[in-house]
Amino acid sequence: MREFKTILPFLKENRLRYVFGILMLILVDAASLYQPQIVRRFADLASTGVLTEKLLIELVAWIAGLGIFMAVGRYFWRVEIFGNGRRLEYWLRDKLFKKYMQLDQTFFNRNSTGDLMAHATNDVMMVAQSMGGGVMILVDSLFMTAFSVIMMVTTIGLVNAVVALVSLPLLAVTIAKLMGPIQTRSRALQNAFSDLTTETQENLSGIRVIKACAIEDNRAASFGGVNDDYGKKCIQWTKVDSLFDPSVTLISGLSFVVFILYGALQIHRGMLSIGSFVATIEYLNMMVWPLIAMGLVVSNFQRGISSMARLNEIFRVRPTVQEVKNPADPQKSEGHIVFRHVSFRYGEDLPWVLRDINFELQPGHSLAVVGRTGVGKSTILHLLLRRYDVTEGEILVDGTDIRQMSFEALYRTFGVVAQESFLFSRTIGGNIAFGGEEENMDEVHDAARFAQVHDDIIAMKQGYETVVGERGVTLSGGQKQRVSIARAYYKKAPVLVLDDALSAVDTETESHLLAGLRRHRQGLLMISQRVSTVQNADDIIVLEDGKITQRGTHETLVQEDGFYQELYHRQLLESQVNTAEADEQGQTAAALRGEEA
Repeated sequence: MREFKTILPFLKENRLRYVFGILMLILVDAASLYQPQIVRRFADLASTGVLTEKLLIELVAWIAGLGIFMAVGRYFWRVEIFGNGRRLEYWLRDKLFKKYMQLDQTFFNRNSTGDLMAHATNDVMMVAQSMGGGVMILVDSLFMTAFSVIMMVTTIGLVNAVVALVSLPLLAVTIAKLMGPIQTRSRALQNAFSDLTTETQENLSGIRVIKACAIEDNRAASFGGVNDDYGKKCIQWTKVDSLFDPSVTLISGLSFVVFILYGALQIHRGMLSIGSFVATIEYLNMMVWPLIAMGLVVSNFQRGISSMARLNEIFRVRPTVQEVKNPADPQKSEGHIVFRHVSFRYGEDLPWVLRDINFELQPGHSLAVVGRTGVGKSTILHLLLRRYDVTEGEILVDGTDIRQMSFEALYRTFGVVAQESFLFSRTIGGNIAFGGEEENMDEVHDAARFAQVHDDIIAMKQGYETVVGERGVTLSGGQKQRVSIARAYYKKAPVLVLDDALSAVDTETESHLLAGLRRHRQGLLMISQRVSTVQNADDIIVLEDGKITQRGTHETLVQEDGFYQELYHRQLLESQVNTAEADEQGQTAAALRGEEA
């Protein structure tokens, strides 16, 4: 139960609701326990022939009154206890999501999306059920069992009650034996559910790749294997869980048999009245539910404990990148960036990704980083945004080490367009203004015009109110990139960061975008493989094997032997070949039209 320490703040905050709900539950149970006494009195009066019309009406009135009280009381305890379970579900899911938002890139690299979704759905639900229905069952079973025993003792005496309850120790042993296997199999079941969620999420997210590769049968077989494992874990858990009801029914049945035989003998001897016998049978019958409920309590809380343990594993994670206690939080940033002797590797035993990187980006200027795939270009961006901390050296923004800045102040400095253009399932206007307090449509339109996507948007039937669908699936790759650029521009940050963000746009659109950046004199940091993207930058650095090997303007670098010159000539040749092919196709088409004429 120590796993539930995490939710102690919630329990303290809602303790009065729990107290009121439990009080009403106990009162309802007390009323139900009094009913057999009315039945006992009726049986004794009827068997002795002294039941009058007045007494019959009185007994009926008592039963009706108890029924009304139980109905009202049951409503209130359900609202409070089950309602608290729902409140806990909200509280816990909100806490978990906020935790996700605090964790850094390292955590998300290690954990799959499907597993994290399973934590936020199934695990949270299991904990909420244990603190809602589980609390109800626990209180109900303990109270009903204890007070049923007390009522039996006061009704038929201690010796007769002991005979009636002779099988209870056997039930306690049975429950204790089943607790361990249930917890073990419950944890295995939750892990299998996470695997199933991960498999489903990955296949649905990659459905276009699956169809393009025509591997539907392969993925269906893979899903079938994971689903089969989940099904087996469900059956294994059910086999143990299902032992409770039959065990309780069998053991309580033994109690009935023993007491019926013993009670009949006591009635024959005149030592037990018929009313007391009937009332005891009623109490034994009423104890069947609490005894079954004990099994449900064990099952419910064991699943809740397993789920809470999985959630606690997330809550205990501490991000490797954290704010200092009293971070610098300048309200205005100029966008002056300095990398000073920066080196980085992803782990102590892993090779260096960057070595001794030094450069400076003045406010309003542009800097481009080029290099082969895998040389560490995007890592520079990750370090600048503190997705990871530098291993050696320092990164300064406006003269302050970014490790001493608040995350909010750091992120205010940059408008970032990543390699993969991610759009949310909302309107295009909402995506462009994403993160702002409210949409300013004039500024949204201005950002779209800057990103050369305004004409595409207004050509759509619903314009800026067009819902782009999950991950922007209804837009082309170039449109998604331009909407992402518009979103970064809308932020009006001092520095715009483009991480190979123009790869899906044509060269004409690219030139318009870059010209717009130069006019606005916004600081610009570009990471790209295309010379056409970076050639107008104020400064260009070339990365090779994690080191800066060349630095200068486009004009100086094309005159230097090295990677940049090779890249320039290769892309120039590709451009000439493509132009020649286009001209040839145009001439062929013209000739065909002439023949047709």
